[in-house]
Amino acid sequence: MGRARYLCLVLGVAAQLPLLPAAISAQEASKQRTFSTGYVFAETSGEELFANICQGCHMQDAMGATGAGAYPSLASNSYLQSSGYPVHVVVHGRRAMPPFGDMLSDDQIAAVVNYVRTHFGNNFRDAVTAGDVKDARR
Repeated sequence: MGRARYLCLVLGVAAQLPLLPAAISAQEASKQRTFSTGYVFAETSGEELFANICQGCHMQDAMGATGAGAYPSLASNSYLQSSGYPVHVVVHGRRAMPPFGDMLSDDQIAAVVNYVRTHFGNNFRDAVTAGDVKDARR
């Protein structure tokens, strides 16, 4: 492709960019998710944190996956009974799971651990606190 033709193509596409927002209906716009940017996550609820961080590997239903790697199921998982275990794993990582301690606050880690421990067939009601997470960071 010649340089002039390439430049025309790029300019033609660029000219259409301002029209894209108008092409998205209000209904579609309301369904769009907002994701954190950068190294620190902005989400605060356990559900939001799970959806934007955890489900990428553990899947939307928390059943885990096998393929390019093995991602354990968090659904009906007896390892979650001891609240300290999932806190330690989220803060420090384990095997292929990276540590999220530098990316999440104590409150965020408590929120996502509590969410996982009370959803997906888990019914562990002893809530993790930000203080528990702070202690696990040591």
